[in-house]
Amino acid sequence: MNLKARRNRSEVRVFTDSLNDIMFFLMLFFLLASAVSNPQVVKLLLPRSSAGEQSVAKKTVTVSVTQDLKYYLDKQEVPYENLLNAIQAYVQPGEELTIMLYADSTVPIQNVISVMDVANKLKIRLVLATEPMKE
Repeated sequence: MNLKARRNRSEVRVFTDSLNDIMFFLMLFFLLASAVSNPQVVKLLLPRSSAGEQSVAKKTVTVSVTQDLKYYLDKQEVPYENLLNAIQAYVQPGEELTIMLYADSTVPIQNVISVMDVANKLKIRLVLATEPMKE
């Protein structure tokens, strides 16, 4: 009988080389995904085209910025210094308010961002109105 051959059993090995590759790719994916979703980025809610879904807010306020940098709140001219107080008058507790911002294409971006700052101070959602692209 060959008893010595049975005692030398083979060792079980687990090869983790491919697991290391998978872990590296998962780590890379999550790093890239976290870099894309940066909370410091200015977020705009753009309106959808006619083929997409339309979200209807319960209460909206229209803010317009003309080419000569005049601010209008629901077709009533308001100086920028009074814009925060004028919009705050529309805010009702427990009611969701959305600002529709209509800005002329020649208005400097700083004026658009100043209206966005007012909305952020009041914690109101802002939607920037655009025209559909002409083909």
